[in-house]
Amino acid sequence: MKRTLKIGLSARLFHPRPGATGLDSKTLQYLEQSVAQWIMARDVLVFMVPSITQDGMLDRSSVRLSDYAQHLDGLVLQGGADVNPMAYGETALHPEWAGDRTRDMYEMELLFEFLESRKPVLGICRGAQLINVAMGGSLYQDIRTQVPESIEHVADSYDHHTHEVVLEEGGWLEKQLGQAPQRKIISIHHQGIRTLGRDLTVEARAVGDGMIEAIRGTGRGFLLGLQWHPEFRRPGDEDVLDCMPLLERFLEACRAGHWL
Repeated sequence: MKRTLKIGLSARLFHPRPGATGLDSKTLQYLEQSVAQWIMARDVLVFMVPSITQDGMLDRSSVRLSDYAQHLDGLVLQGGADVNPMAYGETALHPEWAGDRTRDMYEMELLFEFLESRKPVLGICRGAQLINVAMGGSLYQDIRTQVPESIEHVADSYDHHTHEVVLEEGGWLEKQLGQAPQRKIISIHHQGIRTLGRDLTVEARAVGDGMIEAIRGTGRGFLLGLQWHPEFRRPGDEDVLDCMPLLERFLEACRAGHWL
């Protein structure tokens, strides 16, 4: 009997609002339900990995993010706030694009701890962008502004918004997903990968503007970033790419400790 895998899921952060009272005056750490359920669809245990800060009321314990990397089998970096441009040597062109610097530092430390432990990592949307930045790459702070000829990557329809992607011929992603005719993905991002980080390769691009939509680490360890949201695909939706095979490869890598 196979042992049950334990998968870590990075936390989203809600910061206290100035002048707020009650729960809004506290720092909250949470996860988005759909991504947790997507991972759990293959009978694994999911654990939210909290950020470890020193601003709490209790004394900081000896627990470190490295302990999570040691005891968990793999890591999923979920979507959410923008990556702060300071992380790739720029200043925010507009205040609303400044993102969450605290979360950036927490997730980068978490990412490097899992990479150091040779544990598989899967990044979704912001998670893919964070992987790229952590590996020395950069982002478009706002695709619509900086690439005026781009297609629409985010819309008011939110998780109903789709566009087509093309997988790199002969790439790892194509080998896992085959030559299926449907190539629509659910897209919810205004930032995007600009320059590719070191030891990464492109696995998919958007049809229409060539925006990078998937990246993969070229080393021995499993490192994959998907710019889209596979967890928002509705069961039986034949128009949207089914990425369950990618989740299965990730979990198999968590069990084996290397690319499959």
